[in-house]
Amino acid sequence: MNREEIIEKLKEIAEFTVQDPSILAKMDETADLTADLGLSSVGILYIVIAIEEMFHIRMDDVSFGEFKTVGDVADYIEKKLGK
Repeated sequence: MNREEIIEKLKEIAEFTVQDPSILAKMDETADLTADLGLSSVGILYIVIAIEEMFHIRMDDVSFGEFKTVGDVADYIEKKLGK
């Protein structure tokens, strides 16, 4: 899976937590998880679970608070997938 595919999968996941379609339309690697996407703690928990299931990885070695942007999450997923 390449980086573009990872970002697209992250957008699919975000559709369930980000209620404003205009925010999703502008979502890219530079989008801030809390400021731009408006993720709550419950939204972040959902995203962590969805990432683990969608990418078949465990995020037990990191705190989601360490991620600032969508690109940071994509970097982590790439690393976990061995890219």
